[in-house]
Amino acid sequence: MDRKKFIAMSSLGLAAIKWPNKSSIINKPIVISTWDSGMAVNEAAWKILSSNGKSIDAVEAGAIYIEDTINCCVGLGGYPDRDGIVTLDACIMDEKSNCGSVAGLEQIQHPISVARKVMENTPHIMLVGNGALQFALENGFKKEDGKLSSDADNAYKKWLEKSDYQPEINIENKKNHGPFAPAFFDDGTPNHDTMGLVAMDVHGDLSGAVTTSGMAFKVHGRVGDSPIIGAGLFVDNEIGAATSSGVGEEVIRICGTHTVVEYMRQGYSPEMACKKAVERIVNRDTQKASGIQVGFLAMNKKGEFGAYAIQKGFVYSVKTNNENKIYTSKYIL
Repeated sequence: MDRKKFIAMSSLGLAAIKWPNKSSIINKPIVISTWDSGMAVNEAAWKILSSNGKSIDAVEAGAIYIEDTINCCVGLGGYPDRDGIVTLDACIMDEKSNCGSVAGLEQIQHPISVARKVMENTPHIMLVGNGALQFALENGFKKEDGKLSSDADNAYKKWLEKSDYQPEINIENKKNHGPFAPAFFDDGTPNHDTMGLVAMDVHGDLSGAVTTSGMAFKVHGRVGDSPIIGAGLFVDNEIGAATSSGVGEEVIRICGTHTVVEYMRQGYSPEMACKKAVERIVNRDTQKASGIQVGFLAMNKKGEFGAYAIQKGFVYSVKTNNENKIYTSKYIL
C-alpha cells in the first residue's frame, strides 16, 4: 500500500469513531441544595429546569418554596432576634454575575424575590433594613403583619428566661423536640438552617440563591454570610458555583464561597475545593472551630458536585435526570 492510500484509509477510520460530545458528558440540568429539606426545594426548581427553563428562575422558585414553608430558620416563620423581630436575608446571582441581595428585611414573605428585583431594577447589589422594605413595597410586595409563628413565639418566650445566645452545632439533626431546635415540627416540616441552592440548566448556565432568617436570638441588625456575594453564595459561569451554611461570621472571614470557586479554578474537584476552604477556618483557630459548624456545597461546570464541613452532620440534596438523593458530607473534626 502506498503512502497516499494509507493516509486516506486512516482518515476514514478516525471519522468512523464516535467521539463523545463534550456537552453530552456534562451532568445537566442539575440542582443541589443544603440539607435534606432541599429535596422539596429541588423539586420546585426542577419543574423549571426539566422544562428547559433558566437556572435563575429555578433557584428563585426553590427559594420561594422554602420561604413559604413554616421553618425555624427560613422565612417569616423563622425564629426572631433577641428583640422578638424576624429579619430576613437573601441573595441571588446569575450566570452573567448579575446579583442582588437584601438584609435585615422585615415583614416580606419572599425576600429572594426582592433580592432579584434589586438585581434587575437597580444599579445596586444590596439593600438593607428600612430601605429594603421601602423598595419591596414600591415594587408591589405586600407587607405582612409581623406576628411570630406559634413555634417561634414559644421558643422566644423560653429563650427570654435566660437570654443566653449560644448557637448549637447541627441543631437540624437533633431527634428531639427541644425548645430551641426540634428536628421536625408537628406537621412533619423539617427544621433546618439557611437554605442555599445552586442550579445548572440545559444551556449549561449556573445560578444560585440563598435565603434565611439568620441565627435565632441574634443581636438586632446582625447579618451573616447568607446575603453577601462571595461569602454565602458565589457563581462564576466559567468555573462553578458554591453556597454555604453554618456560622456566617466564619464564612465571611475567608470570603468562603468565592474561595471555594477559586480552588475549583485551580483544578480542584468541588469536594476538595470545599475541604480546603473548611481547612482555612479550622487551621486559623482549631479550638474555636471545634464548637461551631460550617459547611460548603459546590458544583463545577461539568455538573460534578461535592461538599465538606467542619463537623459531622452536614447533608445536602441533589436532583438530576438520573437521581434524587440526599448525600452526607465529609467533615474534618
